[in-house]
Amino acid sequence: MNEPKSTMKSYIQVHENDNVVVALEALTAGFQFFLNDQTITLAENVARGHKVAMCNLTQGKDIIKYGYSIGHCTESIQAGAWVHSHNLKTSLTGEEHYQYQPKLVRECSIKEQIPNFLGYRRESGQVGIRNELWIINSVGCVNHTARALVAQCKAQFADKADDFLAVTHPFGCSQLGDDLSQTKRLLANLAANPNAGGVLLLGLGCENNQLSELIKSLPKSLSNRFSYFNAQQVDDEETEGMKHIEALLAKMANDQREPCPVSELTVGMKCGGSDGLSGLTANPLLGRITEKLSNYGATVILTETPEMFGAEQVLMNNASNKKVFNNIVSLVSNFKDYFIKNDQPVYENPSPGNKEGGLTTLEEKSLGAIQKGGNATVQDVIQYGERATYKNGITLLQGPGNDAVSSTALAASGANMVLFTTGRGTPLGVPVPTVKVASNTNLATRKSHWIDFDAGQLLLENKPQQECIESFFQLLIDIASGLPTKNEINQFKEISIWKGGVTL
Repeated sequence: MNEPKSTMKSYIQVHENDNVVVALEALTAGFQFFLNDQTITLAENVARGHKVAMCNLTQGKDIIKYGYSIGHCTESIQAGAWVHSHNLKTSLTGEEHYQYQPKLVRECSIKEQIPNFLGYRRESGQVGIRNELWIINSVGCVNHTARALVAQCKAQFADKADDFLAVTHPFGCSQLGDDLSQTKRLLANLAANPNAGGVLLLGLGCENNQLSELIKSLPKSLSNRFSYFNAQQVDDEETEGMKHIEALLAKMANDQREPCPVSELTVGMKCGGSDGLSGLTANPLLGRITEKLSNYGATVILTETPEMFGAEQVLMNNASNKKVFNNIVSLVSNFKDYFIKNDQPVYENPSPGNKEGGLTTLEEKSLGAIQKGGNATVQDVIQYGERATYKNGITLLQGPGNDAVSSTALAASGANMVLFTTGRGTPLGVPVPTVKVASNTNLATRKSHWIDFDAGQLLLENKPQQECIESFFQLLIDIASGLPTKNEINQFKEISIWKGGVTL
C-alpha cells in the first residue's frame, strides 16, 4: 500500500540553496518540476528518495543538499538529470580541518508544566521505565545457562517482573588489555541501566573477564540489586541461579511506578537502514523531540561517529563551549584515524540498501543522520561504554555505525529507550525499548509488526507537522509509562559488543 498520492507532495527542495531536489515518490521521465520560476523536465525515471539536478552542473561542481555540499560531480550533469553514484562522488579525504564557530544559542524557557510519565525511582537517583530482571554473562560460555534460567523465570515468575532477559554475547574469554577493559566497562554500565530492577551476573570461573573485577566496576547504589556466582564453583548452576533470582525478585517486589518528570529520561537516538527520506521525515522528527526533551532538562545521546563525517562542523557549531568543541574534534579525528590505520577509506559508509534508497555519499547520509540532534546544544562527549551524565542537551557517544553495536552502547550509557529511525526496516532491538520510526508510510504499513510510528505522514500536505510531533511525543510518554514497543512484543532484545584487539 502506497502513500495517498492525492495529498502527497511529489518532490522537495530541502534547503533554498540546494541545486537538487528529492523525489518523494517514483517519478517518470517527462515529469515537470516548477522551482524558482523555472520549469525543469525530468530526463529519466527516478525512484523515490533519489535526487534530480535543478540546473546545469559542470564536472567538479559541488552538489548541494540541506544547504551543504554532499560531494562533487564526476561529469557534467544537465538540469532534470538523475544524480547518484554514477555522477556524484564524495569530497571527503579524511584530512578535514575544523574551526570553533559557536552558534548563538537561544535559550528556550519552558512555560508549560513539564509532563510526567510513570517510572520506577531507583536508589541511584535514576529512573527506570521498566522493572525487569536481567541475567548478564561475563563470558559467552554460559549463554545457554542464562537462557535456561530465563525460560524457568517466565514459566514460574511471569507476574513478578515486567520481563526477564538473558543478556548473552560471545566475548569475555581470550581478551586482553583495552579490549578486555572495554567489554568489562560496557557490561558493568549495562548492569547499571535503571530499567533493570535486579541483575544476576553469571560467570564461568576461568575467563579473563573475571566476575570479581567486573563487580568492582558497578556503582555502589546497586549493592542490594545484584547477585553473582561462577558456574564452575557450584554443583547445579540452574538450581543455584534460581536461588539468586528468587532473592532478587523479593527485593523487586515493592517496586511501583510513580509520576516522574520527563527531565528524568535518558533517550538514545539511532538510525539504521536509512533511505532518501530518512533525513527529511524520521530524523528531523527526532530532532524536534531532542529539542523538546533538552528544553525539559532530559538527556539525549547521539552516537554513530562515522555518520558524523561530512557533517561534523554542524555539531561542532552547537557545542556548549570550546572544551566540548575540542572534544568533538578529537572524537571525529580519532575515529577517522581508526579507519586510516586499518587501511580503510573514511567515506565507504553508505550501504547497498542506503544507495538503493537514494543516498549517494557519506556527506549526504551524515547530514541526514545529524538531523536527529536538531538544534539542541552538545553538552558532553563520552567514550564507548561510558555513562552519560549531562542533562539539558546532547551527549555524543563514541561508537561505530553498526546498528546492534551502537544501540547496545546507548543502553549501556544509561538510555531508558532508543529511538530508531529506518527507511528500509529492521526488527532489531536491544534490552531497552527500541522505538522504530519509519521514514515512509509504505514501510510502516508493510512492516507494522516492526514499526512503532510512521514519520511518512509528515509528507502529507493535509497533516500539520506539529500534530505529528505531539502525537509522537505522547507515544514516548506512553512507552515510558509501560506501553510495550514492537521489539518488546516480538522479544527482539539482544546486545552486540564492539570487539577490538587480539583474541588469544
